[in-house]
Amino acid sequence: MQALFYIFIAIAIGVSFWQITRILNFRTVIVDDNDNDRQGKYFLVFCAGFYALMIYCLIAMNVMMLPESASVEGEHDDRLFNITFILIGVVQFIMQFLLFYFSFKYRGKKENKALFYADSHKLEAIWTITPAVVLVVLIGYGLWQWNNVMDLSDVEDPLVIEVYSKQFQWEARYAGADNTLGRGNVNYIKGINTMGVDMSDKNSQDDKQVTEIHLPKGRKVIFKFRSQDVLHSAYMPHFRAQMNCVPGMVTEFGFTPKYTTEEMRGLSEVIDKTAAINKVRAEKGEDLYEFDYVLLCNKICGASHYGMQMKIVVEEEEAFNKWISEQPTLAEVIK
Repeated sequence: MQALFYIFIAIAIGVSFWQITRILNFRTVIVDDNDNDRQGKYFLVFCAGFYALMIYCLIAMNVMMLPESASVEGEHDDRLFNITFILIGVVQFIMQFLLFYFSFKYRGKKENKALFYADSHKLEAIWTITPAVVLVVLIGYGLWQWNNVMDLSDVEDPLVIEVYSKQFQWEARYAGADNTLGRGNVNYIKGINTMGVDMSDKNSQDDKQVTEIHLPKGRKVIFKFRSQDVLHSAYMPHFRAQMNCVPGMVTEFGFTPKYTTEEMRGLSEVIDKTAAINKVRAEKGEDLYEFDYVLLCNKICGASHYGMQMKIVVEEEEAFNKWISEQPTLAEVIK
């Protein structure tokens, strides 16, 4: 498919240069009905090829799309995406057909005379009001979902995690038994205190710093983000979650994991996507891929931006409690 794409681009570039050279020749071209007829038929042929390529991409490229949301809140993101995609797809499918078909149907003929059509207030009202209503509904749904994710004021017993970004690494800190993170600031960075935690704050003593994020299935997680240097973006694609990490301030969002890592690996669409990825990797002689949740940086933050990621493990509550109990507190590490 990649080779086919490159061939298509090469042909398109060649045709473009050919057309440019024709224009630069400044030749007077006499257009007759036969030429108009050919051009109209070319539009139909191009339309058929265009739709064939579009349908092929929708089917063949589906393996590159993300599987269903792994968070409860992300279900609304998927629903909004699907609604928007279907609306745009239907309109695009109809409009492209009309553009190509009308170009063929109304191709130039000497006996045809153009009809002057001034305006229609009814048509103008339809194509103005209809998109406006659709946009209001879509934007309203999006704002509702944004507030649903960002309103963390009434969450009962959340898991609080701080995610700390720096070129080109992620670190994470769990709130301890008090479920309250201690203060953090770059001025406190020293030695093994790489996240700049204020150890004089009593809430910092039971915090736990880790290099891999573990989340319990079915429990609301509140993430708080800081950045040490430049603007980063914490992106957790499978949970449909993303937030900028801004130097000098704390940003946050929350979501509720609904599938453990093992459950996600067992979903049919994940199995199919993993198999497709491994087929390509095997052809290239690369190591085979196993699905894992991952935290990525979605801002181009420097030369090694591409490697800035952290593994996320979602597990049952019991397994999570066992894991977190084994992690040392900052008071035990920073003495």
